Amino acid sequence: MKDHDSGKLRIGDNWNAIRIIALSQSNPLKAVAEFVENSIDARAKHITLVRGKEHGVHYLRIKDDGEGIRRNDRGLPDFEHVATHICDSIKKRLKAEGASGIQGEFGIGLLSFWTVGEELVITSAGADGRTYQMHMKKGDPGYRITQKRVLLPESGTELLIKNILPGIKQFSGEKIQWYLASELRDRIRNSGVEIRVLDRTARAEFKVEPRQFEGRLLHEISRLPQSDLYVEVYLARPDPTNAVGLYRRGTRVIESLSALPEFARPPWTSGYLQGILDAPHLSLTPGTRSGIIQDDAYQRLTEELGPIETELLRLIEEQRRAEEEQTSREVLRSVHKALREALLSLPAEEYDWFDLRQAGAKRSKTAAGTPAGGDGDSIELNDGVQGLTGEEPEPVQRDFFDYAGPLFSVRVSPASSVIPVGATKRLRAIARDRSNRLVERDLAFRWVIVEGEGALENADGEIVSFKAPSDPGLVRLGLTVKQAEIECSAEGLITVTDSLLPENQPRDATKQGIPSYTFQKAPGELWRSRYQPDQNVVVINNGHRDFVFASRNKALKVRYICRLFAKELVAKNFAGLPPADILERLIELSLYTEENLK
Repeated sequence: MKDHDSGKLRIGDNWNAIRIIALSQSNPLKAVAEFVENSIDARAKHITLVRGKEHGVHYLRIKDDGEGIRRNDRGLPDFEHVATHICDSIKKRLKAEGASGIQGEFGIGLLSFWTVGEELVITSAGADGRTYQMHMKKGDPGYRITQKRVLLPESGTELLIKNILPGIKQFSGEKIQWYLASELRDRIRNSGVEIRVLDRTARAEFKVEPRQFEGRLLHEISRLPQSDLYVEVYLARPDPTNAVGLYRRGTRVIESLSALPEFARPPWTSGYLQGILDAPHLSLTPGTRSGIIQDDAYQRLTEELGPIETELLRLIEEQRRAEEEQTSREVLRSVHKALREALLSLPAEEYDWFDLRQAGAKRSKTAAGTPAGGDGDSIELNDGVQGLTGEEPEPVQRDFFDYAGPLFSVRVSPASSVIPVGATKRLRAIARDRSNRLVERDLAFRWVIVEGEGALENADGEIVSFKAPSDPGLVRLGLTVKQAEIECSAEGLITVTDSLLPENQPRDATKQGIPSYTFQKAPGELWRSRYQPDQNVVVINNGHRDFVFASRNKALKVRYICRLFAKELVAKNFAGLPPADILERLIELSLYTEENLK
């Protein structure tokens, strides 16, 4: 053989080449979308897809009112050209001559019916007023053209696929609707075509509307300097199903841009983005139309997306920070509420840090003129309610939702307490409505000793005094509150003992309020949290392995932070106690706090 010998490639087996091309489309829905695109290219304004079953045969019919099959010199539908010019696209030549608004360029669209059904019938009218049909069968190299007997010829084209393949019979009309709404989103929107899907099997009808995205449209991206790229991206709540689709001239090529190796990275994999990226200059692989040729056009796309990716990463980081701040506020509200509710059930004289009980309010006075709790007990002011028989607050105009509804629940405050033998303890009944607002009107109280020894004073009042017996023991108090026909009950436990834990160390009288919290990333260090009294803030080590573990679940994270608050509260409130006593207090506070944690 000589070095200068050369030649041209040619197909050795034409029919085998046609078979390969016909079976190259692996997605039946993609094939249906191509048939619809042919109708749009033919300037159709109405397209109807009918899915049904006739004489035991499943079929799919696509009917449009477009320009129909191109006619030959005799004015008849040029079916011969369609069947004998595979891979020779008229549309490609039209685009080369300056035509716009058309999509096909390979001349193989009709062959994709092989992936949908066994037989294809195309119907179109001629200039002579007659209607003609072309019949093709899967696996058969032949075709035939017949005349269809109709009273009046109809404009447009009808494509009928019969003997739908078993694997796609489950494709419902709704599924076809959703696929076309995403696949041909911009083609439908730009052309104004109306597409309906009539599912006679399911007796349902659907209208194909261009897919609408969720989230905030990022106008900043569309203002970035770029060539002919069209970018419409929305910043949504994080979800693994969120994706930015890659389109070419309004037709989707790939459902998610992150499926391409070059873009399998943030921001495309972040789950924050929805939308489309239309690159009209891309080169697609024939047949499937879901593959991209790695040529200069693709390299150009990767370069043009560089500044867009940078801006998207910045916007996503801002969104993440805002979400973290919002989550922190929600967690802090949950922890504060749980601590307040817990301290209603615990002795007021033992838990006084953070000033949780009255936050700026003054202690009311008793009828005798002495401060409430002067005997060692304290009646807290919660939910804006005055204590005992103190001074009336100035009247304030309340909103409608500030007024309490009917009685729904009642609790004893404190629900658990420890007092020495012979001492006196005062307890309060807290009645609330279904929305957790304090109920004060038309209430009747009744206190009883259900179990144990002791005596009660003012047993029919909101606040009762319990006189401990001379012997240690466990006393169980019962409380019943009635409002008209509504009755609620609760219980309180009092431990009468010979000895008590040492009293708390003196505290600074400065009101601190409930602290907030902040994060400090210290991976590898063992401390979980620290309280900084000068700033009144709990610093949480978000690099600790326990925090990382708890962050996998929102509810678990809230419980973990709440336990850290309880730890700091006990450490501050009971400084100097033996470790065993501090652990007892930690269990006690955690129990009552987590009961109210939501």
